Amino acid sequence: MPLKLRLTILQFLQFFIWGSWLLTIGAYWFQTKGWAGSDFGAIFSTMGISALFMPAIAGIISDRWINAEKLYAFFHFCGAITLFFLPSATSPDTMFWIMLVNMIFYMPTLALSITVSYSAMKQQKMNIVSEFPPIRVWGTIGFIVALWVVSLASLEKEAGQFYLASACSVVLSLFALTMPKCPPLGKVSEAGEKSQSLFSALGLDAFKLFKNPKMALFLFFSMLLGAALQLTNAYGDTFLHDFSAMEIYKDSFAVRYPAVIMSISQISETLFILTIPFVLKRFGIKKVMFISMVAWALRFGLFSIGNPTDRLWMIILSCIIYGMAFDFFNISGSLFMESQVDEKMRGSAQGLFMMMVNGFGAFLGSRISGILIDKYFFIEGRFDWPGIWMSFAIYSAVIAILFLLLFRDSKKVQVETCPAKGQHAEA
Repeated sequence: MPLKLRLTILQFLQFFIWGSWLLTIGAYWFQTKGWAGSDFGAIFSTMGISALFMPAIAGIISDRWINAEKLYAFFHFCGAITLFFLPSATSPDTMFWIMLVNMIFYMPTLALSITVSYSAMKQQKMNIVSEFPPIRVWGTIGFIVALWVVSLASLEKEAGQFYLASACSVVLSLFALTMPKCPPLGKVSEAGEKSQSLFSALGLDAFKLFKNPKMALFLFFSMLLGAALQLTNAYGDTFLHDFSAMEIYKDSFAVRYPAVIMSISQISETLFILTIPFVLKRFGIKKVMFISMVAWALRFGLFSIGNPTDRLWMIILSCIIYGMAFDFFNISGSLFMESQVDEKMRGSAQGLFMMMVNGFGAFLGSRISGILIDKYFFIEGRFDWPGIWMSFAIYSAVIAILFLLLFRDSKKVQVETCPAKGQHAEA
């Protein structure tokens, strides 16, 4: 099987698993279980908690001791087990702990999927900047297909969404073992370096990136944008479900099949991913990241004034803008990290990026938003969605302005097709 096809299948399954429940767990939580919003914020914080340490640890392990594809397969198999048992939770606390274990296994696979892909592509001397985005598109398509399957099969409020994700995790675990070998490149050769610091021996070299002011600032803003990403994941689907309480909206298509409407966001992703090679080379990381932040502000702002009938176009436009907001940040960010580090710490660097985005960012975004929403935007038993989304929009706009003023990087990202060992391209 050609490498491109194998990587395409890997990306499809990777995000099909997440798409099976990520946007619809809110409907299961609020509409089926009837649990509180502050507790729901805790559920989404499991992504942040696990991403604080697991992507970095997995990156170190794949750089130093275990083949990345084997570690990737192991994590997905363990994730399948936890997803299978998730519906057995009968209280918010139980669900929190089961979801935390699941996220401990799933979150590092986001960075490992990139590590496996980049490693295999460089072995065949493929150009990552131009050839990876069209492959990554299929991850987004997998997410879309999962949303449609869950929505059209009426699983948005049901436990079946977790069983579907579990079955797919088993399949991906087995498929990952067929991928090209991705051996640890950070091992010390017998004839090579004899003495190392404990810091290097443990594979923590990627953390030295914080010594570089530009990289430290980039990672800090990555954390802030990671918080914005979790806000839309956590509340988008249940936002549309809540319109069912209003007579004028309850029979609208958007309320009956909210996951289908939300999938427009992922459809948009497939288009914007294909523009990344051009925009990075043409504009550089600073402008691309700034565009992403402005897009987040527009995304939330349109949600705040949209509705499922006469203003449905605003919700749809918001979903289209999401593609730009997500891709220009996540995909471009991973390519930027790749351009900054030696291949020996590739896994560690990607893990560090994921830690800031899906670790600190996700944790702060989910926990703080859950507390603030319960305190200021839950009025007389109902969520004040216009106020919620507008506050998120203001948050994103402030980040955009600060980033424009503080971050300095005029160069364009250029990742070489196959850099010499021990060297990397400048960004």
